[in-house]
Amino acid sequence: MRPKWEVITLIVLVFAALGLAGCSRPKPVVAPEVAPPAAESGMPATTTPSGEAVQVQKEPTVTTAQIPESGVGASELPTSVEELNKAGFVKDVFFDTNRADLRDDAREILAGNAAWLNAHNSVKILVEGHCDERNTEEYNLALGWKRSNAVKSYLSSLGVDAGRIDTISYGEGRPIATGHDEGSWWQNRRARFVVVAR
Repeated sequence: MRPKWEVITLIVLVFAALGLAGCSRPKPVVAPEVAPPAAESGMPATTTPSGEAVQVQKEPTVTTAQIPESGVGASELPTSVEELNKAGFVKDVFFDTNRADLRDDAREILAGNAAWLNAHNSVKILVEGHCDERNTEEYNLALGWKRSNAVKSYLSSLGVDAGRIDTISYGEGRPIATGHDEGSWWQNRRARFVVVAR
């Protein structure tokens, strides 16, 4: 049997080692804000579902590698909701025409959003459903609801508490792009994330 002082020394060393291991914390990585680009001339032509050729830029792709690491503690988040929204910790997702089901690229972005939200349990968000200008106002409001709630449901399936997610539909009422072609419409078919509490 070991002497009492050896046992006490061993216990002190173990606690010291655990304390030092807990002090190292990775520095936060802020992802660059990815805004959907406006359509420009000179870009490759694509064809709309109606067969019309239009000039559009490729939709932005955001991978989970661009989502900040979850090592950012709640006390290290920006102090205001406005700054938190500008930091772009959660990314918007885009939809196909007249659809509310999540595309593969949207699921990948939402997985990154969910990981970040699960690491920051005090953050509450609003998911806005948006549509392009085609169809009636009533149809687009209903479609916007479906889009925002599809996002909420998917985030909930990834472990985000549904009580932290509110949804709203703006239909076609708040376009991010004001053109009247596919180059603008795809930018408006989105679910936008707004942080409402940190």
